[in-house]
Amino acid sequence: MKKIVLILSIVGVTFNSCSDKFDEIDINPNSTEQALTYGLFNNANKELMDNTRDQWQSARITLPWVQYSAQRAYTEEDRYQYRLSTGVSLWSFSYRVAQDYKNIIDLNTDPATSTKMAVYGPTENQIAASRVMLSYVFLTLADSFGDIPYYSYGNKDADFQALNVDAQLQPKFASQQKVYADILKELKEASEMIDENEVVFTQGDVLFGSGEKLKRFANSLRLRVATRVKGSVQGAEAHIQDAISSGVMQSNDDNVGLSYENNLVNPSPLFNDFRTRSDFAISKTFVDLLKGNSGNFDLDPRLFKFATPRGTAKASILDGSAPESTNPADFSGMPYGIPSSLAPSQASSSNFFSKNILKPDYTEILMEYSEVQFLLAEANGWSQTNYVNGVRASMQRWGVATANIDTYIASLPAASKENVLTQKYITLFMQPYEAWAEYRRTGYPNTLLLPGQTGTLNVAAGGETTYIFTSLIAGLTDLPTRLFYPTSVQTLNTANYQAASAAIGGDKMNTKLIWDTN
Repeated sequence: MKKIVLILSIVGVTFNSCSDKFDEIDINPNSTEQALTYGLFNNANKELMDNTRDQWQSARITLPWVQYSAQRAYTEEDRYQYRLSTGVSLWSFSYRVAQDYKNIIDLNTDPATSTKMAVYGPTENQIAASRVMLSYVFLTLADSFGDIPYYSYGNKDADFQALNVDAQLQPKFASQQKVYADILKELKEASEMIDENEVVFTQGDVLFGSGEKLKRFANSLRLRVATRVKGSVQGAEAHIQDAISSGVMQSNDDNVGLSYENNLVNPSPLFNDFRTRSDFAISKTFVDLLKGNSGNFDLDPRLFKFATPRGTAKASILDGSAPESTNPADFSGMPYGIPSSLAPSQASSSNFFSKNILKPDYTEILMEYSEVQFLLAEANGWSQTNYVNGVRASMQRWGVATANIDTYIASLPAASKENVLTQKYITLFMQPYEAWAEYRRTGYPNTLLLPGQTGTLNVAAGGETTYIFTSLIAGLTDLPTRLFYPTSVQTLNTANYQAASAAIGGDKMNTKLIWDTN
């Protein structure tokens, strides 16, 4: 991230005069009248990643729920009893971020400011980038909660009241059908307005860099959304084919991610949390899949890129000197969903995430080429070619040696729904919100430990070598299907909350969203 601390600090500041006598001196001569659009964009992108990939919204909710991780101490959240304040935070920061993207659109469409904003990049590309990122934010919100207050640049539907000054505190909730349909429309229209031969921003663009990359991301994201809601939202199938023909990601060069700085000023969220806490380990469920102890695959060399060998000192991970072992015996993971009373007995035998992840300049991925290949495999009837391409691209991104990639691919079972979607789950490692959505949509991977099932401990405790995974939320016999609406919304927007809750079938963690039909 190119000196993002400087970019984020360049915002317009104006001061109200204390008295008429000081009108002239009560002005900062170094300020601007409007925020710089690239500064707004980078600030919004960073806040988005900071708050969906940190120790709260990610590591204590979705990262363990899809069993990429397991907590080494306080396991209640792994067992679905998450802190309601975390859901409030996800909701509130998402709408703050959305407002920043909308402000960029407003600055580029208002005749009084659009000419000035054009200095920072082609107006159409700035608007398109903001529409795409708004779609990304609202997709996460809809996937997490169901019906939500929603804003659209190109659709003035009366139900779309989010970010509306007149309805700021009490906006109506739009139905999932309307939200997903409009996200597809917004992504299509945004893609079509992009000038591929131009930059997005003339300076400070740390996400896309070119209109061409933005366009491929917009179409790839549309392919993701359309695949999710096909059969549930009218016209989604047509969007699948149109997104593909319009141009999706072509290689790992098209991956879109936010790279943090290699310092302690703007480090990646999980690295920053790991400096002071040791709560999170890679889960035993995931390690067993990668080792070939469960599922249909042989030993996966990505295991050695994802996790640190057991017993590695935390300090060596933080300073980047931790060893990389290729001995499967060095990896056991942390048993997932055990009672907190058992956690101390298992923690010392668990594995932290690797130095490839727990580093200050880690890149948090929004979407990558490998996922697109798995989406294409599904669209093409579980294509063997796309399946293999997806596995290879994922391994290349994580730095697996070519010879090891070739050996693993030679051992792959043939493409099928189960095999493609399980490999897609492995590819989505560290992108837990998307993995959670895909599990709810498809039921894969089928290797996760579910409530009522028996797990195996690493170390016998009290004479027991197994345990029963028990949900702490009544009625949950599988992964949670959504988050509770925030308590702040229930209090401040009661009537619309009650209407939305009734519309989706109840504000419960086992209420299914419209596309969750498996």
